[in-house]
Order: sequence, then structure tokens, then C-alpha cells
Amino acid sequence: MTPQQAAEALRWLAEMGADEIIGEEPVNRSVPALPSASSPPKAPAPAIATVATPKTVSAARPALQAQPTGAGADVSRLQSLSDIEAALAGFDACPLKKTATRLCYADGNPQARVMLIGEAPGRDEDIQGKPFVGKSGQLLDRMLAAIGLSRQSADRESSVFITNVIFWRPPGNRTPTEAETQMCLPFLMKTIEVQKPDFIVCLGATPAHRLTGKTEGILKMRGKWTSANVSGRSIPLLPTLHPAYLLRQPNQKRLAWRDMLALRQMLDAH
Repeated sequence: MTPQQAAEALRWLAEMGADEIIGEEPVNRSVPALPSASSPPKAPAPAIATVATPKTVSAARPALQAQPTGAGADVSRLQSLSDIEAALAGFDACPLKKTATRLCYADGNPQARVMLIGEAPGRDEDIQGKPFVGKSGQLLDRMLAAIGLSRQSADRESSVFITNVIFWRPPGNRTPTEAETQMCLPFLMKTIEVQKPDFIVCLGATPAHRLTGKTEGILKMRGKWTSANVSGRSIPLLPTLHPAYLLRQPNQKRLAWRDMLALRQMLDAH
């Protein structure tokens, strides 16, 4: 392996979440461990006589159940986005909090007409504590700028508010479990209720599925306006492709551009 290849391998490992050393020496786990020379051989286990017993059916191990929605968190009392962020900071039921570097709640203008919702923070987001600040976030910013929107804008008409379904980075950027998603979902729904967006854009399948109840693939869902019902309010919702997917599949950017134009058209019409 050349130094350049080694550097690329380390960079890839860091992006996948393997960013800390857990042992002094490398271990080849594909080879069975050999007993230590200093360890005495184990004595053979004594034979146990078996006694014939009537055949019984063993009790099945109960399936693991997802914790109740919100894992006991009371979001009804939360009145502002700062209240929600403070509640998340003190919310210890989600196991992702124990492995993440910091909470990654939201970014952008709280008064924006448009709310963008992704799936979960990545490595860069975990470090900075803000959603969509890595390579996919930089692409998202360029996509928004192309239709006159920005997370930095103070103007409600030209700004966006950005958050995720999950507020802590899953180890190695793995897919969040159902239990983890259900723990975070009440906070997301309360965020939508408090922020009161005129339009929601779901970046990827996960937020689109959660907010619409549909299970179609994102390539079938994207570009088609639907709605999300939050606290009795129907909000127009547009599913589109996640920027991380566009980085892997650049030829699909044409589809995302159509979705951005559809968003721009909707904003101009309302």
C-alpha cells in the first residue's frame, strides 16, 4: 500500500465512524484465538447423567419491543424551539446520545417558510452540532442558492430552517433503529408544530416515510407534492433526494433540480 492509498483508507475509515483506537495491537479476528501457554488446560467437564423427562415446549424468548414513543418524554409542555433543544439536551433515554459527540438539533432561520428535514447527523454534523454542514450540506446550500434560498438569510421569504428525524449521530453512520427513531419523533413533530412552516421538504426516504406514512421508494415519491398532518394542520410536503445520495449518484442531480424548481414555483404561487 502506498502512502497515498493509506491516507485515503484512513480518511474513509474516519468518514465511516472508525475514528478512535480501541487497542494497542492489531488483532486478526478471522483467526481463532489460541490458548495462552501459561494457561493450564481445562479439565474435561464431568459427564452428567440424563434422565428421560416428558417432552415439553420451551417458552419462546419475547421479541424486543421498541420503547414507547418519546420514551416518557413530555413534549406537550414545550412552547419554543429553545425549549425543545433544552429538553433534548437533558433527554438521556436515547442510546445514541451516549455515543455521539454532541446534540445536533437545527440550523437556519426559525421564521422561515420552508423546513428541510433529513435523516440523521453525520461525522461533520456530530463535530459541529449543526445539521448538513459536511459535503452533503455544502451541496444542499448550493442547491438552495440556485432557487434563491439560504439558511443564513434573515428574511422569512428567502430562508430555510433545517433539522433531522434523529438528533444524535448513529455510530458509523448506521441506519437508526426503529426504537431510536420513535424516541426522537415526538421532538420532531413538536418542532414542526412550533416552527409552523408553510412547506416541508423531506431530504430522503426516512423523513418522507415518517411524515406521510407511505412506504414507496424515494425515487417514486420524489417530486410529488403530498402533505403532512401535524397537530391538526395539513402542511404541503415535497419529498426529494438526499444530497448524500446525489454525491454518490451525480447523474440524479437533474431530478433534484426539478424538485427545487417545483419548490420555487410553489413559493412563488403562495
